[in-house]
Amino acid sequence: MSKVSFDSLLDAGVHFGHLKRKWNPAMAPYIFDEKKGIHIIDLNKTIAHLDQACAAMKQIAKSGKKVLFVATKKQAKEIIADKVSAVNMPFVTERWSGGMLTNFQTTRKSIRKMASIDKMKTDGTWETLNKRERLFKTRQREKLEKNFGSIADMTRQPAAIFLVDILKEHIALNEAKRLNIPTFAMVDTNSDPRLVDFPIPANDDATKSISIILDAICGAIKEGLEERKSAGTGKDKEEATEEVAAKVEETKE
Repeated sequence: MSKVSFDSLLDAGVHFGHLKRKWNPAMAPYIFDEKKGIHIIDLNKTIAHLDQACAAMKQIAKSGKKVLFVATKKQAKEIIADKVSAVNMPFVTERWSGGMLTNFQTTRKSIRKMASIDKMKTDGTWETLNKRERLFKTRQREKLEKNFGSIADMTRQPAAIFLVDILKEHIALNEAKRLNIPTFAMVDTNSDPRLVDFPIPANDDATKSISIILDAICGAIKEGLEERKSAGTGKDKEEATEEVAAKVEETKE
């Protein structure tokens, strides 16, 4: 697995935290210093936690399961869409719909509705609709695509969830925790890392910082997928799942 260097993280501004007055005391172990009223994240801690997260992500991908990525903040949307789609994982970059995980059956119904509208256009049903009905279906399809298009292939609850900014994505985080879904996240100095199974102390506001962390995570997933493809045995899947479960338990101790 490729290692992210200290210098590359430094160049990307991963070490820049928030103003001291906005800090969460639980982040103290990950703060190296304070300069001009801004907390500086300890990049050695970032590297250690990123390596741990990448190892777990690789095993999840190797097991053939899905990781759901969530980032609805403006500076992260495009990065998530580009990098995550490249490894064929589901992602949410628009508004998080409450109950997307805890009420997953309803989410699946919305996805099936989208598929049924698509089917209308191929089986001849579309031609039987009047102009008003077509317009309604088109707008309904566009809305569903915006909210659920990027998770259309997620037929079951994800094996894990990755968040950029746990304060902004607190609803998604709470749903994952309620369902005991392992959580991975970039955690800035204004957040509580104890809420996440695999916290990665990092600047979650700068595009370069988000990009370099996502490169590492998606790189690990790609490695896992390649190993799965070359191995292709049920034993690998079972062992990988057990290893991820063990890693999650370690972080909770």
